[in-house]
Amino acid sequence: MRLKEVKPSETRANGRPSKAQVAYLQRGLEQPGGKLPLFDLQGQRISERTVRTCIEQGWAEPWFNNPLKPDWLVCKLTESGRQLLRS
Repeated sequence: MRLKEVKPSETRANGRPSKAQVAYLQRGLEQPGGKLPLFDLQGQRISERTVRTCIEQGWAEPWFNNPLKPDWLVCKLTESGRQLLRS
């Protein structure tokens, strides 16, 4: 699995996730295996910056390559991500 370089974190200065990151991660709580969405509730693609920052912070991890769209990151919620949402 090849990942592009992750840019500096977009989390808040206090280390807490942004509203967009929380909304993204929360959707993994409802899915089998913690699968995170590719699209938001309005049908728009989740920002790559949001996804990559969540990976960088350890809240999400790449799950598998999408053969139809190899540039899309299919991710799942990590245990750290679950703990973050519980706090």
